Amino acid sequence: MKIGALLREAGVTSNLPPAAPPADDGQERDLPLPEHTRSVNPMQAIKTRAQEAMFRRLGSRLYDSSLNQDQLHTLVVQELDEVLKQESVPLTTEERARLVSEVKDDIIGYGPMERFLRDHDVSEVMVNGDDAIYIEKAGKLQLTDARFVSNDHLRRVIERIVAHVGRRIDESSPMVDARLPDGSRVNAIIPPLAVKGPALTIRKFAKKKLEVRDLVQKKAFTQQTADFLEACVTGKLNMLVSGGTGTGKTTMLNLLSGFIPDDERIVTIEDAVELQLRQRHVISLETRPPNVEGKGEVAIRDLVKNSLRMRPDRIVVGECRGGEALDMLQAMNTGHEGSLTTLHANSPRDALSRLETMVLMGSLDLPIRAIREQVASAIDLIVQLTRMRDGSRRVTQVSEVVGMEGDTITLSDLFVFDYDAGFAPDGTFAGSLTPTGIRPTFTEQLAHEGIQLPGDLFAVPDDFARPKRGR
Repeated sequence: MKIGALLREAGVTSNLPPAAPPADDGQERDLPLPEHTRSVNPMQAIKTRAQEAMFRRLGSRLYDSSLNQDQLHTLVVQELDEVLKQESVPLTTEERARLVSEVKDDIIGYGPMERFLRDHDVSEVMVNGDDAIYIEKAGKLQLTDARFVSNDHLRRVIERIVAHVGRRIDESSPMVDARLPDGSRVNAIIPPLAVKGPALTIRKFAKKKLEVRDLVQKKAFTQQTADFLEACVTGKLNMLVSGGTGTGKTTMLNLLSGFIPDDERIVTIEDAVELQLRQRHVISLETRPPNVEGKGEVAIRDLVKNSLRMRPDRIVVGECRGGEALDMLQAMNTGHEGSLTTLHANSPRDALSRLETMVLMGSLDLPIRAIREQVASAIDLIVQLTRMRDGSRRVTQVSEVVGMEGDTITLSDLFVFDYDAGFAPDGTFAGSLTPTGIRPTFTEQLAHEGIQLPGDLFAVPDDFARPKRGR
């Protein structure tokens, strides 16, 4: 007897519209269960009820500044114990402990994000509203099964996060970009700017500074390239790290800064302190956002200008985004050799164009040729980073800024990534950063600093096509 007839015989009716008949290919199929008949996880239902009850019972006490974290923790656990006593569903000791931990995280922690923030393999957490939490793990984005109870729940977590760093977020100030106490970067945006609900991005701070051997092992570059870059930093070349979002620019800047000799005075300038320099003579400067009245802002450009009065041997700027590029170039051209910075660009040529644009933002009356002469004189080397399709982050070009030909800045590729090598059996790129055979023009400058580059450092493999010098 057909299933439909059995249901009718049992007196079961449905208001659902009739489904289109399947194609008659002679195959038997299991009928899908209607949505309302699918099982619901009872633990999730208990958790949701407990969360809602806790928010009702505690209310404003969750944000009582007179309570320290231990007192708030004790209060939440006591109230949660009372809430769970009212549940009719029996819980084992293990289930109860897990439920208490998860609800406590939701109430006084970072909610469903807590487990990802504790996971050392997760580098970034992205929340698109209450029902979509993405993470970046091993260089790849993943949609998780974690959810907030509601957008109000997400909003409370965001408010708790920004309150920890002395900031606020509301309709009059609906965006926050800040650094958490552990060094992680957080960006939050709420309605009316975020049309579909609050959005939150947390870029976790790597507690362990990656060393050369770590990046060589991850195939970010070769040991040969690392030795060359160390020689360039030690030899006081001005270097620019270029790449798109999430390509590892800060990691590379950290690595390059670590090559600076310990007896030099270093001033670092960042929007949020991320660099982990181990030298003794380091001064770290951080920008300040405007207050609620829109006053008191201290921008990167202000700090770059101030750093010139601090007698630095090296200036390291976390990222150039605007008019500070002009001040940085002038510093590089006036006795602060060996300075480092990063910017967003997809190729060394794009990086030069971006620098021109940023200089124009700081001084609109400079002719383009004068700007290009400043850039060509100041920047010695560009290190290009790329986030590959396999999720890895790699150095894909190391280019020398040779000089000017007419009105054009000329570049020379010293190392390039070998895309023609194809893929390894595990799906990753098999290629590596390969010398092009072109020797840089600054070898004599390095020699004056007592640094001799090995003769075979730039030897090109027999099966590698040489790029042309000067582009």
